[in-house]
Amino acid sequence: MSIWEGILLGIIQGLTEFLPVSSSGHLVIAQSLIKGFHQQGVLFDVMLHFGTLLAVLFFLRKDICGILESLLPKQWITNHGNFDETLIADRRKTALLIITGTVFTGVIGILFKDQVHRLFESVEIAAAMLLVTGLFLFLADKIKDAVRVEGDMNITDAIIIGIVQGMALIPGISRSGSTIAFGMFRKINGETAARFSFLLSIPAILGATLVEMGYMQSVSSGDLMVYAAGMITSALTGFLALKFLFFIIKKRRLGIFAYYCWLLGIITLIIIKAI
Repeated sequence: MSIWEGILLGIIQGLTEFLPVSSSGHLVIAQSLIKGFHQQGVLFDVMLHFGTLLAVLFFLRKDICGILESLLPKQWITNHGNFDETLIADRRKTALLIITGTVFTGVIGILFKDQVHRLFESVEIAAAMLLVTGLFLFLADKIKDAVRVEGDMNITDAIIIGIVQGMALIPGISRSGSTIAFGMFRKINGETAARFSFLLSIPAILGATLVEMGYMQSVSSGDLMVYAAGMITSALTGFLALKFLFFIIKKRRLGIFAYYCWLLGIITLIIIKAI
């Protein structure tokens, strides 16, 4: 693999990891329809995931630091800044909701791991699930009364969004798209739903990276440059994708991603029937 291929795959990873278009769906479709395309080695996948992890950590650095600070003893917080009891309580609750959502995501992943793995062999499933993702996004875009904010979220919200994140292991179901949409279905405003979705993604991305690391093999020094280029590109592209997505959510234009998912899903199904 050349350094330019590494950069290209880093761009694709950064875009599809955070934009609500399903990175897994794109992977399955590409493997099936593009001659000569194949999934890269495990180490390269780890590097790309690490790049996107860096992107979301940097993008949400204020939220993450605030949540971590809220978990410290009250005396320490008071000595190092103003102790806003309401803000601290909200941040601690957010931490609990992230843990709750992560647990339910993990349970879904463990229970249906084998079934989900088999779905990656079906391009028809990936294409059909892109249509479902598009429907989620389209319906979410039509919600006008999603006004709940972070402080209004509860355990039920976390459980539902956590389960949805687990179901997004199915190729073609966008993790970000489905979790944001179901947050909005729960009347959580788009920006809050997106912020919680990506906070919830951090343990998931980290967990996937650690699992993949267990399958790593040695790599040549020449490939390391390619892998590093892919990681850096995925981090930069991922950060820009997050900025763009939040801009789109603020403008209430999630529907543009719905049309993209529908178009890709329909074209893929037509091509499959034709060959």
